[in-house]
Amino acid sequence: MGSAAVGLFVAGCQTVPPGAERGPHGTIAYDVLVDASAPGARIEANGEDVGGTPVHIKIFGDSDGTFHDFGSYNYVVRALPVTTNQYEQVRVFQTGHWMTPEDRIPQQIYFDMNKPPPPAPAPVYGYPPPPAYYYGPPYYGPTFRFYYGPRYYHPCRRW
Repeated sequence: MGSAAVGLFVAGCQTVPPGAERGPHGTIAYDVLVDASAPGARIEANGEDVGGTPVHIKIFGDSDGTFHDFGSYNYVVRALPVTTNQYEQVRVFQTGHWMTPEDRIPQQIYFDMNKPPPPAPAPVYGYPPPPAYYYGPPYYGPTFRFYYGPRYYHPCRRW
């Protein structure tokens, strides 16, 4: 009786939808269409060439529709320009590595190849920290101090 209840409980906890393609580490395969304003633009997903646009890529994600953490902080999709006067386009998605936020897997990714990239942030100038030899020696004394009270000066006493 108890083993049947445990079996029903475990079977009821399965969150993978029926008919979904399973992937490594309990993930599900999601089909994402990648398109660009310039047909034939080369698409790279995490550094691997997946073909020219329009192309379907398979992304393995969690059952809640978010990117799975396979040991990397980001999942990067990049489109390379076809002609001159076009710009490289990049989309970066967070995977939730080490408790960072995780993004949802989109159904479609579109790149406008004529859009210039955003400007680079202004550099931050500052002074580097001083070298280690500028710091004083560490204090190895007690972490508490004793207080004995004030010393009294007696002008009448001569010792």
